[in-house]
Amino acid sequence: MRGTRRGAARDGAARDGAAQDRGQVALEYIGFIPILLFVALCGIQLGWVGYVHQQAETAARTAARVEARKPGAGQAAGVAAVKSSLGARVMLSKTADAVTATASIDVTSIIPGLGLDPATATAVMPNDDPKGP
Repeated sequence: MRGTRRGAARDGAARDGAAQDRGQVALEYIGFIPILLFVALCGIQLGWVGYVHQQAETAARTAARVEARKPGAGQAAGVAAVKSSLGARVMLSKTADAVTATASIDVTSIIPGLGLDPATATAVMPNDDPKGP
């Protein structure tokens, strides 16, 4: 019988300690949520930067290709090759042998305080215009 009482006393003490720890896991989880959100935002921002750079490459390549075939139409084609909401800017230069297009798109930041440079891409295509520059 004596052993039973000691066991009961120990169980009661264990229950009292568990009651004191109640809610600790919830507090730890709440403290960790901002870190998880920040990591998620960084992942989204990284994906957005990659997407905007790819779109700048598409705009530059399209502008150079169209300008090499149809002079005067390259800039509009480069801008039209990407979503209008991105606000792509395309600049062209020509030589007798090649057409060079440079596209630039501003990268918006979803992480507060993060300043990002615009995505810039350059493409060069052979000049197919028989009239030259």
